[in-house]
Amino acid sequence: MSKLVIVGTVAFDAIETPFGKTDKILGGAATFIGLSAAQFDVDGAIVSVVGGDFPQSYINMLSSKGLNVDGLEIVKEGKTFFWSGKYHNDMNSRDTLVTELNVLADFNPVVPKSYRNSEVVMLGNLHPMVQLGVINQMNDPKLIILDTMNFWMDNTLEELLSVIAKVDVITINDEEARQLTNEYSLVVAAQKIMQMGPEYVVIKKGEHGALLFHENEVFFAPALPLEEVFDPTGAGDTFAGGFAGYLARSGDYSFENMKTAIINGSALASFCVEKFGTERLLTLTDKELHRRLQQFKNLTQFDIELT
Repeated sequence: MSKLVIVGTVAFDAIETPFGKTDKILGGAATFIGLSAAQFDVDGAIVSVVGGDFPQSYINMLSSKGLNVDGLEIVKEGKTFFWSGKYHNDMNSRDTLVTELNVLADFNPVVPKSYRNSEVVMLGNLHPMVQLGVINQMNDPKLIILDTMNFWMDNTLEELLSVIAKVDVITINDEEARQLTNEYSLVVAAQKIMQMGPEYVVIKKGEHGALLFHENEVFFAPALPLEEVFDPTGAGDTFAGGFAGYLARSGDYSFENMKTAIINGSALASFCVEKFGTERLLTLTDKELHRRLQQFKNLTQFDIELT
């Protein structure tokens, strides 16, 4: 099993959907990635920052899931990053109501020395210079996975491109892939992104699944049809965490194994949306995950007679 470094936000979220609303609850990219990766019993470390208002009980919970929190900086005089959003009825779009960077504004990541030799690095959505700061502390990792978003494309494109050039895998959604390349075709967009540096490109399409590209090969993973999506917050990070966690556990970074990693990530994301925030991931069992993976298998397997 490989060590895994996870960098991203550990935060408070306040969410409103057609199904209800919350006060401040646990959120953040690193939180969802870490809890998802923890399903594979990986030796993972979270690198992030929180304020003095962050409950010790949350830190204890992360530790209880087998996640190392030595890289979780606590700024006692500061406040934790906070995001509030409201989802529209279709659950595919949302309005950001509040964003308070707080301690994240001056975050300088420090990877614990015992994890600088990790084989896998998962760079959650953050300022590209923070992501680059983590890369520069690592000792020749075998796989660096980058998650980013259109905000950084709009505001820090040059810095983002410098990070993209150093990673092995990038995960972005279809809209972001088109923005980054100015190409409508996702196949052409993926080819252009691979020319920027990554060997593998994962394009997330929400309820329509995900695409994996490598050289001239393409793999498509469907999203499991769900009766109800309660809260989509963190689904993309949960997907990334499952993808990274599965690869770290297996130590196999081939295209064939990434197919299975994507299915595992999709399965975990399908659980995440069933309840608010991290609630569903905290109660998820191995048996439930196995059953859902079987559902994915049944969804995509078929016999066909070729003539």
